[in-house]
Amino acid sequence: MKLHPRPAFSFATVLAASATTLAVLAAANHLMARRTERTYSPEGKFMEVDGLRLHFTDRGAGRPVVLIHGNMVCGNDFDTSGVAEILRHSHRVIIFDRPGFGYSSRPNDRIWTADQQAQLLSKALQQLDVVRPVIVGHSWGTIVALAMAARDQTAIAGLVLVSGYYVKTIRLDTLTAAVATLPVIGTILRHTISPFVSWLTMPMTKKALFWPARVPKRFDEKFSTAMALRPSQIKAMSQDGALMIPSVIALAEHYAKLELPIALIAGAGDKVVFKSNSEKLEQAVEGSALVVVSDAGHMVHYQAAQQVAEAVGTIIHKAATRFAT
Repeated sequence: MKLHPRPAFSFATVLAASATTLAVLAAANHLMARRTERTYSPEGKFMEVDGLRLHFTDRGAGRPVVLIHGNMVCGNDFDTSGVAEILRHSHRVIIFDRPGFGYSSRPNDRIWTADQQAQLLSKALQQLDVVRPVIVGHSWGTIVALAMAARDQTAIAGLVLVSGYYVKTIRLDTLTAAVATLPVIGTILRHTISPFVSWLTMPMTKKALFWPARVPKRFDEKFSTAMALRPSQIKAMSQDGALMIPSVIALAEHYAKLELPIALIAGAGDKVVFKSNSEKLEQAVEGSALVVVSDAGHMVHYQAAQQVAEAVGTIIHKAATRFAT
């Protein structure tokens, strides 16, 4: 009788090895996240809004300006870019970490659409006694800013929207983001493989964000990859990515009704969100004005911090006329 050799590794052995590897990765990612949060302590304050612990900074004096960051980064990106520093010379500048980013929590009791985030930030501003601020949004933050205007545009002086996504398009990144939001498998990925893979691809991600410009030294020095790749923030990034198109679809019907002043800024070389998005919103919203910055990409506010500040000044001037009539 001919004997067949037994396989060197049984299915049970492979399964056990895989489970052990995932457990080790999960433990390592958990420890890294806790150590990172101890290393990068919060620079601002905390407030409770609708059962959520919201981290924010509130500095400067003058007409209020609210800065809303995009995906992957948190509120201190506006400090790194120089936008906040310029504005603080003559304005009260409030910067929030959006839910799940930085040090803000992200409860699972609701779906964090742009409208939900807009409702949260509007309530936070009421608690802080902020009246008719200029809202500056970058990337995903522009969707939240528009949602705030759609809820009550009389409560806002105007909008400065930088590198925003405004019109429904086919985006493969929303599909990959959706995978990480799935029950069970998404949780496993966020705590094991996703941080590891993202660490490997982060240099390429940074280049894509700034292309055709180079990644500024100050971004490399200040941006914390470890903070961005905590499982909790990967969850927030993934959910926001998956909700991006539905949020824009919900907003589209409001564009023609917007009457507040809007300044649009886009990088000519942006490959993350093409400048055509900004061009289409300019056509859809009467009175909006677009500035395209040459040799700049998605992180255009790093090359055009002064232009963002000037746009805020323009909005304030237009708002004074608007509310005087």
